[in-house]
Amino acid sequence: MSNIILEVCCGSADFAVAAARAGADRVELCDNLVEGGTTPSVGAVDVAVVRSSAPVMAMVRPRGGDFLYTSSEFDVMLRDIDALAQVGVSGFVFGVLDADGRVDRKRTLRLIEAARPLPVTFHRAFDLTRDLDESLDTLLELGVDRVLTSAGCASVLEDLDQLSALVARADGALVVMPGGGIRPRNIHRVAAVPGVTEIHIGATLRRESEMKYRRGGVPMGAAYEPDEYLIEAADVERIAATKGRLSDAATPGREGIVDV
Repeated sequence: MSNIILEVCCGSADFAVAAARAGADRVELCDNLVEGGTTPSVGAVDVAVVRSSAPVMAMVRPRGGDFLYTSSEFDVMLRDIDALAQVGVSGFVFGVLDADGRVDRKRTLRLIEAARPLPVTFHRAFDLTRDLDESLDTLLELGVDRVLTSAGCASVLEDLDQLSALVARADGALVVMPGGGIRPRNIHRVAAVPGVTEIHIGATLRRESEMKYRRGGVPMGAAYEPDEYLIEAADVERIAATKGRLSDAATPGREGIVDV
């Protein structure tokens, strides 16, 4: 279990740098975490690649919402892959579905081809498909390197049997990477699933802005009203604790960590 790769979802270049320092083996860099992550800017990726000690996977998602994209949105995804590859990203994370809730074979293949030779992860759009087994078989046929999944649930802890079945079905041909609801207190349960070699976590906290002058009553958001004086940052304590629990789980005599 000590060899399990810990990937951390990060919302900024600073977030990615802090996550790597706290123990992340790899970071997934996104923008707009409140929407589940969208494509980060080329500048953010460039800075993260230069300053982070961990490999940087870049999200390629043109907007929040569903994963059924217009032709223009899909063209944006292809162009973003080209631009991000030029600043040294280590790989890409994306997901495209058709209107019937299946993996869009044609478009996924085009994205894979655009990304090569870099590795690709199909993200949790997978969990919104109509049949997880069918979707996994499609990803295997297309040659995806990794799939991020919560086993079709809000939290992967809700159905570890389904996670185990997906790992067994993949049989090492692609990495089934669990994510969703994983915390230091329960990561040993996920790590104990046979065949799990990588784990994805979120670890976000909100820190106070350093602004001294503050003007209230002028929100910058439309659909919701964010607090402009709270900033998303890496929860380095959670990342370090999660990494520590992985090491504890691999130490003889410490397998029975209590889930509290």
